[in-house]
Amino acid sequence: MYGEIALFSGNANPGLSQEISQLLGVPLAPADVFKFANQNIFCRLHQSVRSKDVFIIQPIAVSYNDKGEMSTINDNLMELLIMIDTVKRDSAGRITAVVPYYGYGRTDKKDQPRVPITARLVADLISTAGAERFLTMDLHAGQIQGFFNIPVDELSAFRILSEYFHQKNIKDGVVVAGDIGATKRSRNFAQALDLPLAIIEKRRSQRKDGSQAEALNVIGDVKHKNCIIFDDEIDTAGTMVQAVHFLKGCEAGDIYACTTHTVFSTPAIKRLTESPIKDVIGTNTIALPPFKKFDRLTILSVGPLLAEVIRRIHLGISVGELFNE
Repeated sequence: MYGEIALFSGNANPGLSQEISQLLGVPLAPADVFKFANQNIFCRLHQSVRSKDVFIIQPIAVSYNDKGEMSTINDNLMELLIMIDTVKRDSAGRITAVVPYYGYGRTDKKDQPRVPITARLVADLISTAGAERFLTMDLHAGQIQGFFNIPVDELSAFRILSEYFHQKNIKDGVVVAGDIGATKRSRNFAQALDLPLAIIEKRRSQRKDGSQAEALNVIGDVKHKNCIIFDDEIDTAGTMVQAVHFLKGCEAGDIYACTTHTVFSTPAIKRLTESPIKDVIGTNTIALPPFKKFDRLTILSVGPLLAEVIRRIHLGISVGELFNE
């Protein structure tokens, strides 16, 4: 049996950490986490965590502080690892890394010669630092769970997003997979909403000059339908916006983009705001600075879900049963 909960927040998403803290009724444990002038990251706890059940909340993503200063994905990864090492050396009872967004998750296989599998490397680093459990949301690929040699709880924003669209009650709706790779997630989403599924298929053909042309085809009926494009993350929004324009060319009605992780790398905001998309719906797994927000963006909170799962892990209650209720 572990001691009381000790909640720590890195600097990547303090707003989400504070929300989880309030929902659990457990204050964030005080700690100094900062960079020296030489860019070395340092962590110092204000009080002992000996024998406590420690949860460190830190997405591996780009973030911005109140002054608009950026921390890179690598800064936030190192911050997570150093915080884990700090509480380990203070004899924490158990250490759980709560990583709402798993950076480097897209490099999950050796799909060409002489490339790394960075998703596995990061998993090894987290375990080596001292984490004994890993909690995350909507991994880019399910096999990443197997990269860890510690227990992994992968949650999904599926229910949060589907309930939003249930309440919105979109008429003549259809869920659209932006590419073949998103088919399984999109199919499950369509089933939850009791809507039909359409799939955008990409085909590459060889031109006479040797270059490749990309042709899009839609499997399913989207004409005069209100479309919901579902994917696990929006990064540069290239695939998403291409799909939006293609659907409009197929005489689709309103188009909604739905995602768990709003990465929004450059030039995503420009592409999304200039596209004919009606709304973008995402979650707060990643903290968005003001300049990445726009009128047609709706952010739903994963705080209540993460807080409940942290409570269950601490009390030794099944996490899986939460999704069977």
